[in-house]
Amino acid sequence: MADFNDLTGQVAVVTGGNNGIGLGMARGLAQSGASVAIWGRNAERNAQAEAELSEFSKAKAFACDVADRDQVAEAMAGTIEEFGRVDSLIANAGIGGKKGPFHEMEIQEFHGIASVNVDGVVLSFQAAIKEFLKQESGGSLVAVSSLAGIEGAGTNIHYGATKGAVLAIMRGVAAEYGRYNIRANAILPGWIDTDMTEGAVGSEVFWEKVIKRVPIRRWGKPEDFAAAAVYLAGPGSKYTSGQQFVIDGGYSIF
Repeated sequence: MADFNDLTGQVAVVTGGNNGIGLGMARGLAQSGASVAIWGRNAERNAQAEAELSEFSKAKAFACDVADRDQVAEAMAGTIEEFGRVDSLIANAGIGGKKGPFHEMEIQEFHGIASVNVDGVVLSFQAAIKEFLKQESGGSLVAVSSLAGIEGAGTNIHYGATKGAVLAIMRGVAAEYGRYNIRANAILPGWIDTDMTEGAVGSEVFWEKVIKRVPIRRWGKPEDFAAAAVYLAGPGSKYTSGQQFVIDGGYSIF
């Protein structure tokens, strides 16, 4: 019987994989036998992630700002040189922004967030698709979106808009490239304990008003995303494409 959690021989790229949700997914991939390429901007975190993941499988970190086309191309070239191929890419790198009234938001704020959250997914997906087509192997693409992409993100509309755009990109790629055995899906995190949410994690008010609405009654953790990453990268999801996987402890249905 096939072991759908065995990714031995596969090569996975995780953008923003040096911390938080990205590292949680990268850890799951490495523990399942995949070689893992981490693309990240922070050199210190890159080195720490590479060392940690190397305890489980082959791992290499590459300096990369996913909003920069040339850096993405260099990171992919380095990945291919190091590992020889790529089988999956998780476009996880993303940033938040300053919250406030929508009508007072400077358009530069929107462009700043979109350059990473949207352009970064486009450039990363394009780089991976080119390799998949050259390899004639197919492959798996995963975009990390957010509940903000499907819910009304009041005072955070610019962030929600970028995460909604990511879902449209994912669905379009799934439709266009399915004939080449390239599949695309998205993961939508809820309230997860990461650097991006550190201001709210210790807030009693936030706990009372928000986290108590989570049926599982806790903050999510990066490790809660490991199994989803393994599933979407592996053979068990070979007929799964164009889908949204919400990982939020039940928050969105309560």
